[in-house]
Amino acid sequence: MKTNLTLLITLLLTAFTKKETVISRFQTPLNYQHLTTTSGSFGNWLQNLPLKPAGTHTRTYRGNIAATDAYTAAIVNLSIGKQDLQQCADAVIRLRAEYLYQKKDYQHIHFNFTSGFNCDFIHYANGYRYQQNGTWKLQGKKDYSYNNFLRYLNLVFSYAGTLSLEKELKPVNNAADLQIGDVFIKGGSPGHCFIVVDVARNKAGQKQFLLAQSFMPAQNIQILQQSISPWFSLNKPKNIPYGELINPMYLKRFD
Repeated sequence: MKTNLTLLITLLLTAFTKKETVISRFQTPLNYQHLTTTSGSFGNWLQNLPLKPAGTHTRTYRGNIAATDAYTAAIVNLSIGKQDLQQCADAVIRLRAEYLYQKKDYQHIHFNFTSGFNCDFIHYANGYRYQQNGTWKLQGKKDYSYNNFLRYLNLVFSYAGTLSLEKELKPVNNAADLQIGDVFIKGGSPGHCFIVVDVARNKAGQKQFLLAQSFMPAQNIQILQQSISPWFSLNKPKNIPYGELINPMYLKRFD
């Protein structure tokens, strides 16, 4: 009897503590199926982003509820940091960099500053530090730890933005080819961007997609919803701030 009770308690605890991801929490619209992704791909990694418990509010880096909270479908379980740095373009950079860091694909972790300077993680991890004249200078020890990776990202967030990220990304010329990991972006001061974190497709080839963003001031990376649905499409109105950017003319992609 005790064994059965222990097993039941274990099962209940497992059910309540099971970590949800993007693909496990959000059911597709009727007659749609999640886009199949290759294990190890950026798209598969985004589909499996861990989420905070349902109902979690979007909060700023200061801890207060964000102005965008009304548009929250879910919160990605990643840190915000303690500074006003991880804003819209920075969230996209964070997700791409996290994916590459977890793969230990360090050579592809590099992002341009608005000035054009290419800030790569290998230089930073090997102890080099950015100088205001646009050069690296060796000032530290080799450190590929996660904490040092986050410090590298804070440097990128300080000098990069929508203007630089927009130039780095490649245009998607065929909107029907929309993929997980694609970015809707318009550079500016401020500009804005969204990243596609899941795609659902029906038998006719029509697609709907989930979007994630950060905002100003820096806040949690949130999965968005309009009204009661988290699923967006290109041919419907987008009742969210900067919804006009969810348009094929702003669609871009990492190499």
